[in-house]
Amino acid sequence: MKAWLKQNIQLTLLAFAGLLLANSSAFSQDKNFYIFLCLGQSNMEGNAKFEAQDTVANQRFRVLQAVDCPDLGRSIGNWYAAVPPLCRCRTGLTPVDYFGRTMTAGLPSDIKIGVINVSVGGCKIELFDKSNYQSYVSTSPDWLKNMVKEYDGNPYGRLVEMAKAAMKDGVIKGVLLHQGESNTGDIAWPQKVKTVYGNLLKDLGIDPVPLLAGEVVGEDQGGKCASMNKIIATLPAVLPNAYVISSAGCLAAPDNLHFNAAGYRQLGKRYGEKMLSLITEENKSKKSK
Repeated sequence: MKAWLKQNIQLTLLAFAGLLLANSSAFSQDKNFYIFLCLGQSNMEGNAKFEAQDTVANQRFRVLQAVDCPDLGRSIGNWYAAVPPLCRCRTGLTPVDYFGRTMTAGLPSDIKIGVINVSVGGCKIELFDKSNYQSYVSTSPDWLKNMVKEYDGNPYGRLVEMAKAAMKDGVIKGVLLHQGESNTGDIAWPQKVKTVYGNLLKDLGIDPVPLLAGEVVGEDQGGKCASMNKIIATLPAVLPNAYVISSAGCLAAPDNLHFNAAGYRQLGKRYGEKMLSLITEENKSKKSK
């Protein structure tokens, strides 16, 4: 009888310890750590050289490293102060840099911002379609294949992997997209974006969050792909949670495909201002219930 009682007590204690461990894991997630997933092509990975003003660290703005960068002292899956480069080891200034700065400036001091940037210069949106990316990569030029290799051949898979890891630390609040130059003229682009977005929600098991899609270099800057902005403008009609970020007035680089550093700062600020307005609306809605 005593042996039976002792065994039951041990089992109860083990079960209680397991419950405590599960609760400890659940409560390790910081609800005040807002995480944003960033994807796209060269304008999202960052094409302009960053300057001294862009490298001032803000400890409330963090980046989850998606590739190993030994020369930068960063390793995959770890959080660091979000100073450029925020994508891969040798990429440049991106709208994400000033999105994060705008967000931290506009939110209470107890809110932190985290970003994950998985982008590949020159890619079509098809690269992020988990059902078709392999056939797309197989017919791509070597320079694109080499960038894809940095994500173990599957950028979408790397984004999901990093997002799942990040969800242990904070809460995913939105998706930032800048892509379209390589899909210029493709009227199916909005539907393809919707597919990628839907897959992200399903694979991460999260409710819908805002998706902010930036325009490419505009007509006012002589943008070579400016006609794509008319197609990007139709995205909210296909995806209700999508919002288009204007590139009007954002200065371009000499190639008229990329923004220069000032253009990235301005565009990033606009991403941030829009997300701030959406979060403010969300918070007001919660308080009114």
